[in-house]
Amino acid sequence: MAAPLCVEVEFGGGAELLFDGVKKHQVTLPGQEGPWDIRNLLVWIKKNLLKERPELFIQGESVRPGILVLINDADWELLGELDYQLQDQDSILFISTLHGG
Repeated sequence: MAAPLCVEVEFGGGAELLFDGVKKHQVTLPGQEGPWDIRNLLVWIKKNLLKERPELFIQGESVRPGILVLINDADWELLGELDYQLQDQDSILFISTLHGG
């Protein structure tokens, strides 16, 4: 059983509006059978943090196109995207690049 993980989850570029306007969340993810990855984190975020309009944040099992994901300030595409295994004290930033005009 994997130990609980403490991570920082942050939303910006307007994405925070889907989370009651709260940009930074210090999150303790519970212990589970396998390791935590971004795929599991997105399910947890949807169940526990997302307050409205999930279709603006989640598409299928990933984030919607137009949401940039940074893990410890690095583009998640360089780190394996959904398969990146979270480490204690990781920082995950979701930035919406979709803006009204």
